[in-house]
Amino acid sequence: MRIIFMGSAELACPCLDRLLADPADQVVGVVTQPDRPKGRSLQVAPCAVHAHVAARGIPVLTPENVNTPDSVAALRALAPDLIVVVAYGQFLKADILNLPPRGVVNVHASLLPKYRGAAPIQWAVANGETETGVTTMFVNARMDEGDIIEQLVEPIRPEDTAGSLHDRLAQCGANLLARTIAALRQGSIRRHPQNEAEATFAPRIKKADGRMDWRLPATQIHNRVRGFNPWPGCFCELPAVGVVKILKSRVEAGRGEAAGAVLEAAGEGPLIQAGQDALRLLEVQPEGRKVMSGAAFLRGHPLTIASRCNASAD
Repeated sequence: MRIIFMGSAELACPCLDRLLADPADQVVGVVTQPDRPKGRSLQVAPCAVHAHVAARGIPVLTPENVNTPDSVAALRALAPDLIVVVAYGQFLKADILNLPPRGVVNVHASLLPKYRGAAPIQWAVANGETETGVTTMFVNARMDEGDIIEQLVEPIRPEDTAGSLHDRLAQCGANLLARTIAALRQGSIRRHPQNEAEATFAPRIKKADGRMDWRLPATQIHNRVRGFNPWPGCFCELPAVGVVKILKSRVEAGRGEAAGAVLEAAGEGPLIQAGQDALRLLEVQPEGRKVMSGAAFLRGHPLTIASRCNASAD
């Protein structure tokens, strides 16, 4: 089949590699986001997929809006049998959805209809889920609401962060996409409407989502530390220190003190009282400094017992 691949984020790269490795199909074009300023220097740089495919000799399109008449005409000229979409970042309108005779297939990093939206991996971890997975579906005009083709379940391990889970789901997505395309080729595809009553949502992550609220239960804060690692990271204000990003933590027994109270300032890292139980800060990054263990942090930043962190850092 002649396939157009649409993707931007790193999650999409293993799926693209799998398509390129299959001699039964031909990737006739890649559509991705335009180059944009990145990092503190704001230097213009390509997105992950564009950088990944740059030296492959495949036509790459980077429209600001893929639904314009010019963009649709460029896609039509490639005469695709199928369009595959993975972490692309733009909605597709009817002119594109109706273009390939085999349809438009999306790989989504959740078990739809749970966690529709831009950040399914982060929110699944942050909400304390114990399993997630990947779904292939036919794209329709509504966000992540198309008919399901296949799903693959992946456990969320207690030590997982959004980063570690992302890497496993990227490979799961590539495996599931290969199965889905084989079924398309054989004419054995089955499609199942989603159950709207079971739908949940995963909105785009904002930096403010990482702000820690010590009034919450320690387990909930801990899951958010995992879910927002590597970005945006959870952060709070520690007394006499300032803003600190928390990258790794552990739930321990609390002592009934006020939320945000420093219970211990020795050992593996600070122990902070939460709304229920307490949180041991095992890996941190003070503002403008390198990542360090909680123990190393305490050697350079002694805290006073019973001093209080902000209940919610501003």
